[in-house]
Amino acid sequence: MNLYKRNLLTLLDFTPEEIQYLLDLSLSLKKKKHNGEAHDVLRGKNIVLLFEKDSTRTRCAFEVAASDLGMNAVYIGSSGSQMGKKESIADTARVLGRMFDGIEYRGFKQKTVEDLAKYSNVPTWNGLTEDYHPTQILADFMTIIEQKGKLKGIKMAYLGDGRYNMGNSYLVGAAKMGLDYRMCGPKELWPNEALRNRCLEIAKETGAKLTFTENVEEGVKDADVIATDVWVSMGEDASVWEERINLLKPYQVNARVMSFADPKAIFIHCLPSFHNLETKVGMEVYEKFGLNGLEVTEEVFEGPQSVVFDEAENRLHTIKAVMLASLKENIKL
Repeated sequence: MNLYKRNLLTLLDFTPEEIQYLLDLSLSLKKKKHNGEAHDVLRGKNIVLLFEKDSTRTRCAFEVAASDLGMNAVYIGSSGSQMGKKESIADTARVLGRMFDGIEYRGFKQKTVEDLAKYSNVPTWNGLTEDYHPTQILADFMTIIEQKGKLKGIKMAYLGDGRYNMGNSYLVGAAKMGLDYRMCGPKELWPNEALRNRCLEIAKETGAKLTFTENVEEGVKDADVIATDVWVSMGEDASVWEERINLLKPYQVNARVMSFADPKAIFIHCLPSFHNLETKVGMEVYEKFGLNGLEVTEEVFEGPQSVVFDEAENRLHTIKAVMLASLKENIKL
């Protein structure tokens, strides 16, 4: 398998075999990390991290992964460059491509990361856009493999808003890897029809089963994996909170919902999560709407079926695998 010089913009661009290769490489790199084995095989390389949206896991994962691989990483936040303000994306990309061996972008428009890849001529990685979050899906699938031993045939239910990066990326990943995937939420919050149809075509080749339902019990029945995400995405106006809460309150992951799943089901969440009152946003929502948890309750989040912190750690190992695969030929670890 050779992914040298490949971009990671969306998992739609990868075959199931290529995705499995990245997951296998991630598991190997995690083992090395835990065993204290050095794997700094990219010494002398430099990458740049462009963040229009703040992050804890994505930034830390890219910086630690780069360090473990022997690379230097330069972080540029939303106010740290002229990209899109005094300089076009294309011009910025051509400058960065002369200075860096790889570019990570986390921000808003999918077109931005696509333009960075097009004009920089160096591997470019999507750390999150409004449309896709491929590095997170790799981490989630790695966690499922660790917990369940496989991906193909796994019954996975995603509850919530399916129109943005996580809902779209779960659908794509499930279609590619042959899961029995259930999108469970209000019909108006399902992924767009074009993406649904494209994934249904992929599923015909991979054996995936894709279900879209508004019925919680139907969606969650016998599921091996329950997933959710925040109800209001970063960058959305606060005015949408009331409407979104009213739409999604029936799809909160709580003890009742978990009771419909397989007794050995796991709960995953890409984080951050509003599961108690220990955040500014959580307290504001409580004061306005009287809810002490949103997309998931504290009972589930802190319960024995939750593997959210294993999942968070796996961001490091999957991001490391993505960068290594695209920056080195003939990987021998």
